[in-house]
Amino acid sequence: MDNAADQNVEANPEEFYRSPTTTPEADPWALALEDIDLATGSIFQAQKHHEYFKRLRQENPVHYHDKNPEIGPYWSLTRYEDIMAVDSDFERFSSEPSIALYDEVLGEERAPMFIAMDPPKHNEQRGAVTPAVGPVRLKDLDKLIRERTVEVLDELPVGTPFNWVDKVSIELTTRMLATLFDFPFEDRRKLTYWSEVITTPPILMGLTNEERLNHLGECLQTFTSLFHERKFEGNESQDFISLLANNPATADMNGVELLGNLMLLIVGGNDTTRNSMSAGVMFMHDNPAEFQKVKDNEALIPSAVSEIIRYQTPLSYMRRTAKEDVEIGGKQIKKGDKIAMWYASGNRDESFFEDADKFIIDRANVRRHMAFGFGIHRCMGNRVAEAQLRIVWEEILKRFERLEVVGEPERVEHSFVHGIKDMQVIAHPRQ
Repeated sequence: MDNAADQNVEANPEEFYRSPTTTPEADPWALALEDIDLATGSIFQAQKHHEYFKRLRQENPVHYHDKNPEIGPYWSLTRYEDIMAVDSDFERFSSEPSIALYDEVLGEERAPMFIAMDPPKHNEQRGAVTPAVGPVRLKDLDKLIRERTVEVLDELPVGTPFNWVDKVSIELTTRMLATLFDFPFEDRRKLTYWSEVITTPPILMGLTNEERLNHLGECLQTFTSLFHERKFEGNESQDFISLLANNPATADMNGVELLGNLMLLIVGGNDTTRNSMSAGVMFMHDNPAEFQKVKDNEALIPSAVSEIIRYQTPLSYMRRTAKEDVEIGGKQIKKGDKIAMWYASGNRDESFFEDADKFIIDRANVRRHMAFGFGIHRCMGNRVAEAQLRIVWEEILKRFERLEVVGEPERVEHSFVHGIKDMQVIAHPRQ
């Protein structure tokens, strides 16, 4: 975000990332196509985004919008096949300079991160931290995930409402983040807060831009200290910080580049699991017949986890930038144009998923959802996320007859992170 945008936020806080046309009150099927601005958090918060996506898939699957003063012109891809083709083609579509439609910067300086890089630097930096979530480490983590899940679920109140997001989703996700970073366990909730600071416009958190930068400065100072502490010959630890500090490709990182990559790892380890863990409870509540399938056959849990992730799509999109003039769906996209690959739309594409708007835990192609992306940028922690969700549901079934969602969940106002802030649940124990 540049200074002009910052000043606009300060002057008009209620207008920040809120379209005057694409609103929860507008009719998605009556609005002029050129007025549809999908980068509008309020329509996701109100769960109106699916109707906009459905219309664009039918009428204008490669859609152009040029009326958002905060982010500038951008293209939207809404069909599964178009998204997969672009996401898999790093030679023509770059992840630089940002994976978000707004250009993230800290003050005047952009925060580099390997998800927003192209090869070879992307491969070098991603490869440095991959062992932290690789198959060998996952075997060690599986037992720990279960122990912590048992501890958290056994402490839940029964028969009375509580916030599932805070008591379960945030707590379990933050414990795992603390393990992956080997972060001081008593301070683990800082990781969740920093993740929110990173992904949420400051005005929506009640912060000034200066306060946001101060929080990020604390994050950087904390991790820089840990980075230097763990940088010594013979350190074979498998946490993210030790791996970064002792790999030749990343050992010289400092300042904003170190912060950028840590931001990526914090957000990547937080949002997918946390929001899927909450949404899954809601989906099972809303679809009791599907929950009964899992109760009758626990072998369906891995399939149910994939369907939860598809149906929620915790990160709604990723951005690419065209490296050359290219045609997609008959539209001429110019070199330098921004392109949003709307995973939230591709995962509801009727031409790829039969009955795409229905929650069906045993659908045949359930693992072909696109919430983890494709190609070289596919989410490297997807197996850890799936393991956490699988174990949560295995342990839920041992303890609870059902989880009743009370009232309407409170969702975040964000077009990038598709999340839930508060969801009141009553746990009904097994008899």
